[in-house]
Amino acid sequence: MGVVQRDAAKTTILSFVGLSLGYLNKAVLFVALLTTEQVGLLNLVITVSMLFAQLSNLGTIYSTWRFFPFFRNESKGHYGFLLMNILLVLIGVSIFAFLILAFNGPIVEYYNKKSPLFTSYYLWVIPLGIANVFFLIFESYLRGLFKNVLPVFLQEIFLRLLVLTGLILLSFKVIDFHQFFIFHALVYFIPSLILLVYLVQLKELSFSISSITVPRRFRKILISFSFFSYFNTLATMLVISMDAMMIASYIGLSATGVYTTMIYLTSALMVPYRSIIRVSSTFVAKHWKERNLIALQELYQKSSSVGLLIGLLGFLVIFVPIHELFTFIKDYKSGIYVFVILMVGRILDMYSGLNGTIFSTSRKFKYDLYFTILLCVMVFTMNLWLIPKFGINGAAISTSFAYVAYNVLRCYYVYHLFRLQPFNWSQFKLIALFFAFLGLVEVLEYFQVFEDMNVIHTIVLKEILVFSGFIFPVYFFNLEPEIISYSKSMYQKLKGIIRKSKN
Repeated sequence: MGVVQRDAAKTTILSFVGLSLGYLNKAVLFVALLTTEQVGLLNLVITVSMLFAQLSNLGTIYSTWRFFPFFRNESKGHYGFLLMNILLVLIGVSIFAFLILAFNGPIVEYYNKKSPLFTSYYLWVIPLGIANVFFLIFESYLRGLFKNVLPVFLQEIFLRLLVLTGLILLSFKVIDFHQFFIFHALVYFIPSLILLVYLVQLKELSFSISSITVPRRFRKILISFSFFSYFNTLATMLVISMDAMMIASYIGLSATGVYTTMIYLTSALMVPYRSIIRVSSTFVAKHWKERNLIALQELYQKSSSVGLLIGLLGFLVIFVPIHELFTFIKDYKSGIYVFVILMVGRILDMYSGLNGTIFSTSRKFKYDLYFTILLCVMVFTMNLWLIPKFGINGAAISTSFAYVAYNVLRCYYVYHLFRLQPFNWSQFKLIALFFAFLGLVEVLEYFQVFEDMNVIHTIVLKEILVFSGFIFPVYFFNLEPEIISYSKSMYQKLKGIIRKSKN
């Protein structure tokens, strides 16, 4: 357990350092050094390459997470599990690379009118996708070996430092944008190559096809689980990719740059919540195994309360000084309403808590695929209608509305099937405080309290106001006991992990 705890402490620290580097790269330097069209191009190519990686992995990543512990046997070379996955990925890469090349004409025609720059670079999706998919399968395999730190370091820190290096070279005009694009694409191969060398050093990679043997008792469930997990995650990735691809087609890369930057901001605000979900997910599986629905209900409500607080606080941190913040990035002002609309969906996503994890770890895991397909269909059909009418705001509306409907349905079915629900009355006090605080901010704006201050002072004062006027009452008046108790317990656990990691 000590090794696991040390790894957990290290990966948590690396993730938050990586978040800071990612914010510096994406939210500061991209915005400062690149045009909105160039940002749109880079983000779109990365997004589509991740979709390519998702398509071409053929379910190997999820089968590794779920089944590698059953295949782990050093004397038998883990039954050739890694080589089997590599061969499957090579098949997937070949199929989808061929399809991209075969449909080159229609793809160029689809994007040429509104996003001609993308048509000059879109074939980079293939090498980038290959780099991403091999990193994912190597990372998932190393996770099965309980070697988490190196992959997290490479993805969260090392890769972002490489991108930062390219941005510095660009800022000093050592390279131009075209050279930066190529540099940015090629550095994605370096983490994958490092992991490959690491696996060879560990003697985990055998090139003997005869070593591949799948025990008969696992064949059916391995195929079934991989199938449902593959299409579930594929549908989720499509939802993430669809907005950017459709905006580039209907409006152009400049609008794509604004929209994807707002997506990044809302996603960054969810990082603390994702850390909580990652920790909580192991307990969900444990409670299912023990058939302890009382403990599962308690965990469901606690995670919902913490998710609600994180969502509301994240919204206020950006929204209260939003006009001042956007004075530094005037080209992105059209994204203000996008941020607000997207955060509505994100907040409800966090508020609904562990419903997806409860489904995916239960005997009803297939339901999660059905809901995700429904989400995908809703986003696509609403985008067809709303993007031509309302531009990037339309894309935000369709995505946010779809996530609201998606989570309402999942919460309903979790309650219907298992009699579990994430809500309690204390959460409504928190929501009431949130709207009361927003009302106070509007009153202060109406009376122009911040009118004569410079921008920096206004931002600092408003952030102080957020923490003193929202967080302080939550703690002082004990408005949400679940949040306070959960936060204290998580703080104590983190202290314990850090203390043990030093020993």
